[in-house]
Amino acid sequence: MAVITTKKPAFEISPYLRSYLIESNREISVPFAYTDLFHYSGSVALQDSRGEDTLWETLFYSDSDREQIHQGLKLVYAHLKSSGDTSVFEHLYIDRIDICLHGNTKPFRIRIVNKINDLFDYFYVKEADASRIYGQEIEHLLSPNKINYLVTGNTLIEEHIAGIPGDKFIQDHLNAGGVQEHRLAKEFVKFNERCLVQLLGDMRSDNYVVEIIPDFDEVYFRLRAIDFDQHCYEGRRAIYMPQYFKENNPIIQLGLKYMTPQLQAQYEKEERSRIATRIKSAQQELNALLSTMAKDTLSTQENIRQLRAELSEFYGEKSFMQCKNMGEILFMNLDMVFRQPSRKVFVE
Repeated sequence: MAVITTKKPAFEISPYLRSYLIESNREISVPFAYTDLFHYSGSVALQDSRGEDTLWETLFYSDSDREQIHQGLKLVYAHLKSSGDTSVFEHLYIDRIDICLHGNTKPFRIRIVNKINDLFDYFYVKEADASRIYGQEIEHLLSPNKINYLVTGNTLIEEHIAGIPGDKFIQDHLNAGGVQEHRLAKEFVKFNERCLVQLLGDMRSDNYVVEIIPDFDEVYFRLRAIDFDQHCYEGRRAIYMPQYFKENNPIIQLGLKYMTPQLQAQYEKEERSRIATRIKSAQQELNALLSTMAKDTLSTQENIRQLRAELSEFYGEKSFMQCKNMGEILFMNLDMVFRQPSRKVFVE
């Protein structure tokens, strides 16, 4: 089982990464910062529809602070959704600002409501961390999912990723009947593969969501990462493979029930083929990103030495031992996609 025992430090945005963000239109200039949201005067625990604690707290602001903060948040949302055009958002208002004090990052979740039809949307405001930004950018380029985020100064703004939180899906849906278990097992193999290729770590069940996609005669699933904090940091290979987290054991059990070595190898190769296609189509952007990562500090030397050694043994590829940083390790790891080795997720 994979267990993370130490707190990962936050890495500041380097000048190299800042240049990449500007060139890729991820950087905006607005008079608003993550720290502004800490000027609240009180809070109350937020409960779900069953009266259970959500680990989020709803915040209250004084009249003078609230007006300024709400205007800043609406401007940020306008940049996130319409390139900064605020004219189409005059009928929107900030309904609620929540903070999650559980964990290390203390993100804010903003609920914004349309006055005309009462429909609402969420977005998140966080302290910018280079690990999280690189993780989201790699996910955007190489996964089937598109990630919408922006950076202003040391503030990160993220679009809400819809889906059922993995832990809630396992708790409330997995044993409720009607879930096509073999399809979920298949998706887990693909998700495990994407995480390993992208070096996206800590995919416990509360760090991804499950999308349920109905088709004309079937229901499909997609697992989507929502937390990119542990991208390219840890030294243990197992941290980048969701199969090793005990929180995912109920899905692992489905795999043991339905998956054969032949099926698993097929799904792994399918996913690697899709990633290889995306690498080719996004080659220019990917080269710029990996070049930036190779100049950046994203982990400790101890973690770098451990990860390159474990991946070298895992793939049987000595070239990993020449890597000097996480950017070079990720480059080598992506190169392995084209060699399509097979592994074992459910069948040990």
